[in-house]
Amino acid sequence: MGYLHDGHLSLVRKSKKTCDITIVSIFVNPTQFAPSEDFENYPRDLDKDIKMLEDVKVDYLFLPEVGELYPRNFQTYVNVEHIAQKLEGEFRPTHFRGVTTVVLILFNTVQPDYAFFGQKDAQQVTVIKQMVKDLKLNIEIIACPIIRERDGLALSSRNIYLSPDERKDSLVIYHSLELAKKIISSGERRVSIVLSDMNELFSKVHSANVNYIRIVEADSFDIVDEIVEGKEYYVLIACKIGKTRLIDNTRITIQSTS
Repeated sequence: MGYLHDGHLSLVRKSKKTCDITIVSIFVNPTQFAPSEDFENYPRDLDKDIKMLEDVKVDYLFLPEVGELYPRNFQTYVNVEHIAQKLEGEFRPTHFRGVTTVVLILFNTVQPDYAFFGQKDAQQVTVIKQMVKDLKLNIEIIACPIIRERDGLALSSRNIYLSPDERKDSLVIYHSLELAKKIISSGERRVSIVLSDMNELFSKVHSANVNYIRIVEADSFDIVDEIVEGKEYYVLIACKIGKTRLIDNTRITIQSTS
């Protein structure tokens, strides 16, 4: 959606290594914002974005207007049912309908062989993979690693909203994910214990208002009570720091000892 940073550029670099031609779309998609969200104020700097894309030698920039993708009397939307209804779907009920609809429109317009998405939006990647599978689209979805600042904060266009104090407070998100990895690697398998320790960390940061902290199976996004060997999980966080809502996650793989 523009206001590019090195997380976005990491997707471009992966595309250029994988593909003959790399196309970037920039479109702040109105249908994935609820009326109370920040569509009008979402950060935009198209001139800066274009310069960054030129510097990494992107082949084409697709820059549609809202009326091109959503013409008058637009009526058709795409819903992914099970995965999209939880977590982000609970807090932002119309969000994924807007995401899947615009992504399908972009796919049909550009007709790529590969599409690259950031793992920071882990649920979004999973929802899009489900849509591609269900609708028999001939596109390979490639998830790329989260890019972080040196202190661990995941890159996000919304980070610009954070005041200097909130920027410091936001590190509780990364620190809590690292704490979860440490607890799990020490052998703890009870999710309630892991989440309790993570919540305690957040309770010490007054500007933090947690929407959710969950551990889910990586493929189904089913919420679990116990971590089982031989499976992969996401530890997921959505939290407001002041008025800025941030999401982050880490992927946990529990190796089987048998």
